[in-house]
Amino acid sequence: MTMKVLEKTFYKEFIVQVATSEHEKWAVTITDEMASSAAARGTGIAKRTPEYIISKMQEGKAIIALTKDNVWAGFCYIETWEHGRFVANSGLIVHPDYRKSGVATAIKAKAFRLSRQKYPDANLIGLTTSMAVMKINSELGYEPVSFSELPQDDAFWKGCQTCKNYDILTRTNRSHCLCTGMKYNVKQPKNEKRETWEFVKESSLYEKWLAMKQRILIKKKV
Repeated sequence: MTMKVLEKTFYKEFIVQVATSEHEKWAVTITDEMASSAAARGTGIAKRTPEYIISKMQEGKAIIALTKDNVWAGFCYIETWEHGRFVANSGLIVHPDYRKSGVATAIKAKAFRLSRQKYPDANLIGLTTSMAVMKINSELGYEPVSFSELPQDDAFWKGCQTCKNYDILTRTNRSHCLCTGMKYNVKQPKNEKRETWEFVKESSLYEKWLAMKQRILIKKKV
């Protein structure tokens, strides 16, 4: 790992950096905020323990944002599947006081660069119900994909078991859920022309489609 990734990024009043063992004290705060945020949105979430968050910090696979007064502002971590073939920047969470400040974008950008450096040949993926996260991902080059383009490893889907919508995933044989799958394909041929997803322009239409999908999947029993 080069010093370039380890350097602290200063974004407005925030310091965004690769988390280390010195940041373990924030693990409980981070997992508590993940849970309360999901409850407030009324969406499911793959629950993570403080011990899991600490392990990511110790492995150098997490990004943390602090204010210049050393107050926790946000967090994200890296997960891998199928021997590094797929990588995800998961668990993005921002303290309520600092939402809409742009720090989430700074965290995701830092996690994206760290992922590309650690796993240059991997396809970056994500599962999310958050329109804000979809917007950030689209700005980084992610596109929405079907679940068939995500890891087929049971370990990947095991993380969804604590989500309240897990029954939707199981009764559709892992083909549908309320989350949207997204992917940054690093192996796309350079000369291959592909239409880009203009998320900002299409977000209102996409949001309506998500609401319709939610009504169908929650009510329908397959």
